[in-house]
Amino acid sequence: MRWDGQGIEVDDGALPGLQRLGFVRSVRTPQFDGITFHEVLCKSALNKVPEASGLPFRFTVNGYRGCSHACRYCFARPTHEYLDFDSGVDFDTQVVVKTNVVDVLRREVRRRSWTRETVALGTNTDPYQRAEGRYALMPGIIDALAGSGTSMSILTKGTLLQRDLPLIAEAGKTVDVTVSVSLAIGDADLHQQIEPGTPTPRARLNLVRAIRDAGLDCHVMIAPVLPHLTDSVEHLDALLADVAAAGATGVTVFGLHLRGSTRGWFMNWLAEARPELLPQYRELYRRGAYLPQDYRDALRDRAAPLVRRHGLEARNRPFRVRPTPAVVAEPEPTLF
Repeated sequence: MRWDGQGIEVDDGALPGLQRLGFVRSVRTPQFDGITFHEVLCKSALNKVPEASGLPFRFTVNGYRGCSHACRYCFARPTHEYLDFDSGVDFDTQVVVKTNVVDVLRREVRRRSWTRETVALGTNTDPYQRAEGRYALMPGIIDALAGSGTSMSILTKGTLLQRDLPLIAEAGKTVDVTVSVSLAIGDADLHQQIEPGTPTPRARLNLVRAIRDAGLDCHVMIAPVLPHLTDSVEHLDALLADVAAAGATGVTVFGLHLRGSTRGWFMNWLAEARPELLPQYRELYRRGAYLPQDYRDALRDRAAPLVRRHGLEARNRPFRVRPTPAVVAEPEPTLF
């Protein structure tokens, strides 16, 4: 997509890391103040997930790297370091766009070797982040997959998905399509601090309603649950009540994990915003990225009755290729 003639500042100086991705140019535009888009030409669109990951899908497509949603806890932050960006502010503001991803994907799914396994969209960075409003990669990705007879799952925090609901519903007539909305925080003030670039909780609840109105099931990922911030019975109960009222057909609940440089980025925020919680977080994560088993057990025991109370346990299958329970005790690192 070319924005020449629209007052865009162009910088053709690429960071060395971007050369690995087929760098074309960097662009900035007044509509996206503070964000730089780095356009690249990818060699492949389908990413094969290692079998050791244990995930319920083997292939993903990601049109973007980096994410303007700026979630403090985002697991994908360390991936930006491969591009010689930092995993903090750069991850939020330096967004890589695979401008040719649709054409490459169409070629790949036409190959005789393609077995039409389910493809997951949104398992790295959000496919409906703000950049999608400009580059519009998702309609072509959905069309390419559906046209080849390939089932897909979509996970997003972005209300821009509403734009594509007719296309998604049409695709669902010929292939399995599952749609999931991520909504971890019900408190509006806390949401603004931790997920500053995302649509509000109310906007995402309206997205759930829109998905249901389009005739599609909608799973909600209430994850990650943040210890001592969003893990109380009161917070979980209120959020699950809102999700049920919006028409969600199932939920998954699991706790925060902090891997690599994401840990430092989140802990730095915690030290400034909620310093009284810092000792408790250091204790919880002293042995690594994942919450200790006793905390996970307690979260499961707290959340499961609430899930049942709100009628959200009957059809908890966010990915059709493998059933998943209503409450996931173990973290699933690559979902967020």
